[in-house]
Amino acid sequence: MKKSISIVIGLVLLLFFPPFTRANIFKDSLGRTVNVVAVPQRVVSLAPNITEMLYFLELEERLVGVTTFSSFPVEARKKPKVGVYTNITVEKVIALKPDLVIATADGNERGDVEMLEQAGIAVYVINPRKVFQVLATLERVGVVCGAAERAEKKVRQLRQRVGRVVETVSGRGRPLVFLVINAKPLMSVNRNTTHHDLIELAGGRNMAEDQPITYPRISIEEVIGRGPEVILISSMERGGEYERAREEWSRWGTIPAVEKGRVHLIDSDLIDRAAPRVVRGLEQMARLIHPRAEWYERR
Repeated sequence: MKKSISIVIGLVLLLFFPPFTRANIFKDSLGRTVNVVAVPQRVVSLAPNITEMLYFLELEERLVGVTTFSSFPVEARKKPKVGVYTNITVEKVIALKPDLVIATADGNERGDVEMLEQAGIAVYVINPRKVFQVLATLERVGVVCGAAERAEKKVRQLRQRVGRVVETVSGRGRPLVFLVINAKPLMSVNRNTTHHDLIELAGGRNMAEDQPITYPRISIEEVIGRGPEVILISSMERGGEYERAREEWSRWGTIPAVEKGRVHLIDSDLIDRAAPRVVRGLEQMARLIHPRAEWYERR
């Protein structure tokens, strides 16, 4: 009888006085203090690269909301949408009742983050700009989500792949590389980008590294004058238009890259997002810049 009464009392206490949820305290990429429940079960991603990170860490079951263009992996397209990452619908995020929101400093509006915090939601902000920063961020996200051991193991494998690329291109010279991120108008990237870091790690020199604007417009006259040895065309376009972008360079035969047939297409999905696939983008880029190197195929 006493045992039955104790059970009833216990159930009543659980109903009216929920158990204390242990929280962990973290510093995010902006130096903000964020209190996160020990193992978040309902997570919202506020950028496509964050969505990719969470799937990579096998946390997709906890992912209850993503942004509109979270298209990789394909399963992410079925998740509830909370708006474009530059224009989040705060009400939709709150309605999903997340115990953790992961945001990016590179695109999410500060006001949206502040409103979510005012609603009592923990918001952890990331800001990776270089390849090794992406890997470190993956580890931190794993820790914040209570999956530190899994994250450490998976990131170790990525670091090994990056290390193999760096070792392979070491001492091979550094060809001048012109990365095209937009054909009309012709645009490239300066040193303040993940793209620049990829070119450097892949054993090349970024032709536009010293431009004062992050994504500068480049004239064809400047390209001819600088004479890049490799031209890489990154585009979201596919099919005929994508191939024609490469063929159009044949008109400029005095450019070393054109003369030697070193104008290549590269998948923008692999190099535009600060996500795990950036390592595959690095491998692809290194092979295009240094095609004669002895590459070890990843199994």
